[in-house]
Amino acid sequence: MDQTTAVREAGPGAGLPAAAPPVPAGAAGTVVPFPDRARVRPRYRAILAVDIEASTARTDPVKAELRRTLYRLLEEAFNRAGIGRRHREEYVDRGDGVLVLVRPFDEVPKTLLLHPVVPLLSALLAEYNSTQTITPGGDRRIRVRVVVHAGEVHNDGHGNFGEALDVAFRLLDSAEAKSALRRTRAPLALVVSEDIYHSIVRHGYEGIRADSYLPLVRLEVTGRSHQGWVHDAGAAPARVHRRTARDGLPAWRRRLRALAVSGAGPRPPG
Repeated sequence: MDQTTAVREAGPGAGLPAAAPPVPAGAAGTVVPFPDRARVRPRYRAILAVDIEASTARTDPVKAELRRTLYRLLEEAFNRAGIGRRHREEYVDRGDGVLVLVRPFDEVPKTLLLHPVVPLLSALLAEYNSTQTITPGGDRRIRVRVVVHAGEVHNDGHGNFGEALDVAFRLLDSAEAKSALRRTRAPLALVVSEDIYHSIVRHGYEGIRADSYLPLVRLEVTGRSHQGWVHDAGAAPARVHRRTARDGLPAWRRRLRALAVSGAGPRPPG
């Protein structure tokens, strides 16, 4: 029996090398490697993301200048707060914004993002803006929205992803966060997730005033409801008077009602 007859009688595939496992192909037919399972494991990170207001209204040369300035001021704010490069991953560029992921070190608790990183960034932006002249089509002032959140982040070798990032960017892009920036004279508007509010803000750590945050954002991600708390940079320290103390309302709810009456904010629940 020759080799051809033996293979035919033994059935399909006999005498052939074992088939290699399937490899996915990209749109152009190129081989795409399987993701390393170790790389898609969840990694806990503190999340800070920044987005420049009205970036699409600027010319490309102006955008390039604003991007360089934003990266420089972000780096200065983080370094002055004691959060060095070893504490954080490489900045992730988002065109008109930046994503910063901070690793879980004991010496860099999440409180540092709210104070002093955000106040430092706001002060640096205000100083930079004060030196800029406004010309048609060439406004070089920088105003930003900032979100602070924390959670599990994945990376498959192509980039970061995960529900925690979905929540962060939905908060950052919310109409309420954009409205807060339009209402304030400050160069920065901050929104934090409910996780950050309940674990950090409401406890009133150094430099963080719980009564200056308002629960203005509500959204849904992967079937779960999430709330965002917007920082009111112009809020005066809460003073409890006898008349207002008897209503039993927390300071943020009274201020939220005041915003609703003035037409500057949503109706408070209850």
